Amino acid sequence: MATVIFKDPSPYTQEKTPCHESDYLYQLNEKHVSLKVDAGADKTINVAIFGLGRAGSIHLSNLARNPRTKLVYIVDDQEGKSENIKRYWKLDKVTILRSSEAEKVFNDPKVDAVVVASPTYTHEDIVRKSLEKGKAVFCEKPVAQDIASTKRCYEEAKKAGIPLFTAFNRRFDLAYSQVRDRVRKGEVGQVHTIKVVSRDSPLPPMDYLKISGQGKTDISGIYHDCAVHDIDMICWILGEYPTQVAVVAHAHIPEIAAINDHDTVAMVLKFPSGTTGMIDLSRNSCYGYDQRLEVFGPRGIITCHNERPMCGIESQLKLSGSNYNPIYFSFSSRHKLAYDYELEHFLDIVQGKTSKLKVEGKEVLAVSKIATACEESAKTGQFITLKWAPEELPSSVAI
Repeated sequence: MATVIFKDPSPYTQEKTPCHESDYLYQLNEKHVSLKVDAGADKTINVAIFGLGRAGSIHLSNLARNPRTKLVYIVDDQEGKSENIKRYWKLDKVTILRSSEAEKVFNDPKVDAVVVASPTYTHEDIVRKSLEKGKAVFCEKPVAQDIASTKRCYEEAKKAGIPLFTAFNRRFDLAYSQVRDRVRKGEVGQVHTIKVVSRDSPLPPMDYLKISGQGKTDISGIYHDCAVHDIDMICWILGEYPTQVAVVAHAHIPEIAAINDHDTVAMVLKFPSGTTGMIDLSRNSCYGYDQRLEVFGPRGIITCHNERPMCGIESQLKLSGSNYNPIYFSFSSRHKLAYDYELEHFLDIVQGKTSKLKVEGKEVLAVSKIATACEESAKTGQFITLKWAPEELPSSVAI
């Protein structure tokens, strides 16, 4: 009876406990239950998608499920795959095209938006032709194969007043977003070090690695295909760009060495505030998709651990110690919600619910510049100094 004095009133007489902002799935379900259509969101967005590879298949599944979109065109050159996807997703009214027939997409006034997930060397042409015809563009990185061409695409988008969105999807990961918010609130004080571990799983197929570097200029390989995500995340969290980078790298896998790329990379980024950034990168993690983040300062540390699809199960059998289920196997499962969330943001832009892209053109160009410097450091074994002109800096970054 000693605790009776602490008895609370009935919870039915109290205010409901609100859902925490991180529970994206609950919020999405409540939206579906309420059937509320936001102002400006009643018009269906007609979409065409280019490319049905690793990322393209994720975007297609999200588009097929989204009540705001109608898929009208699929453009892909893989023999038989488009038809199989059309049958799998019951997309009977979707037109299947080869890339040689892409003009039909650009010239169709019903198409509101284009999703670009085709091989890297095709991006610029699709982006520019889409913008020319007034279609909003959602593009997997990179937008083009060199920095000058990427800049030209963004200039054309700005001139036309058409949104061009580059899919740096880790900005839309709820865990990373919360880390950024807490860092920006000063929880660890001035950041001394920020560390990222990013190890890919499964090993990407050689066909993909070769295609990602086709027509190679200054945007391809592990630095521009893989490291850009980690570079962007660090700069996005800190709100500044590095002034020096140093990289050590090696190709342990002979097939990757044969295409003059690396599979293992250690990167150090020196920031003007004194912060040191470190990126541990690998193409091949045998134990799953290893994604960890640590931010350290004089007031403490914030750590973002690997996530697991089955996170509540632990076993202790005889003397084997504690055992847990494996971490997520690949980016498609680990960042599923981020893919959902970035698409929702793009659709908000298209429907006019917001006008501010969460990934600015200047940010995309800056990340490419940093990645290029990292690649140069790996080749030369030297520290590379980065200088930033005021016109290169987005509103969110200071030097």
